[in-house]
Amino acid sequence: MSCRSATRIPHSAIPVGRSSFFNSEIQNPQSAILLIGPTGSGKTPLGDFLEKNGLFGHRCVHFDFGRNLRKIADSRIRPGFLGVSDFAVVKRVLKTGALLAEQDSHIAGNILTDIIWKMRMGKSDILVLNGLPRHERQAEDIAAIVDVRLVVNLKCVANVVMSRITLNSGGDRVGRVDDFPLFVKKKLEIFRCKTIPLLDHYRRKKVKVVDIEIAEDTTPAETVKYLTSRAGIQERMPTVRKEGKGVLNR
Repeated sequence: MSCRSATRIPHSAIPVGRSSFFNSEIQNPQSAILLIGPTGSGKTPLGDFLEKNGLFGHRCVHFDFGRNLRKIADSRIRPGFLGVSDFAVVKRVLKTGALLAEQDSHIAGNILTDIIWKMRMGKSDILVLNGLPRHERQAEDIAAIVDVRLVVNLKCVANVVMSRITLNSGGDRVGRVDDFPLFVKKKLEIFRCKTIPLLDHYRRKKVKVVDIEIAEDTTPAETVKYLTSRAGIQERMPTVRKEGKGVLNR
């Protein structure tokens, strides 16, 4: 199946009042690591592992975009940072398995900004991005919010993806309603067409990309061990402040 290019929508075409995250009170972008990989490759278990254990002495906060979308969609109460129409968009996206349209990019930004503030992230903390950005335009849109210092590319072929999902290798598939084969196939095609080009996007920006081969039984601990063994990774992280966790970007 070929990848069809979508029509790009300029920021000026986004309705006034619907892109508040571009004018966020966050004065400095939050240092971040981006996890890229197809569904089932272990992004969520890896993000949870980093949040629990940290990385190179840094506190990590795992931002699982899909998990946040599911939490919002399952709630009967609309969060204050989303309008009524935005709330409906989130529910529709989860039901169809589609990506947020470019005119709805503010939704992702508002969810992301809300997490940074709720978790009281400091300058030396690392935000672990999982599921956002999913394509180049989203990467451009959130650049004012996050400073991606490292990209971790979890390489996992389709048959291994299906095995990991079937075996629940990462322990994160319980209760998922989007793991049916046809749904997974659709997500893999979207990943191939939309998300893989992000690797070249960040390479062009001189961001280090680390490729890690994922097998059926690869664990988060094994992935982190390999990641930390790579030369030049620690130097990409923000400076750890000895007196505390850092200062909020207020």
